[in-house]
Amino acid sequence: MSNATGTRALKSWDEQDISEADGRKVTRSAIEYSYTGDIEGEGVQEYVMFYRSDESTTFVGLEQITGRIGDRSGSFVLQHTGELTGSAAVVTWTVVPGSGTGELTGLTGSGGFTATHEEGGNAQYRLDHDFA
Repeated sequence: MSNATGTRALKSWDEQDISEADGRKVTRSAIEYSYTGDIEGEGVQEYVMFYRSDESTTFVGLEQITGRIGDRSGSFVLQHTGELTGSAAVVTWTVVPGSGTGELTGLTGSGGFTATHEEGGNAQYRLDHDFA
């Protein structure tokens, strides 16, 4: 098992309301990131987010990253699950089985990141990974 670390930097965020009831709402977000460090590339992501009346949020999503991990290039998809409470979003992710392409075929793994409002959506990531 190898460990990939680095920075994911927010490039764009477009959030649209889907529904709202009694101070609670569901939104959809289209997001783009750039990755530096052990993962180099670009990520395109969709989140579905549920905002509670206490301003905490639960979200799930998929992100396709195109680039490289170490000296291997291709693309892969991460499944995200997260919670936002206060000013910190804690996200765990897993590589979607069968999503790796090119030299990233067979990629497996999990990891995540914590992002704060102070960092403007940027975060230090971790992906513990292997190749099947």
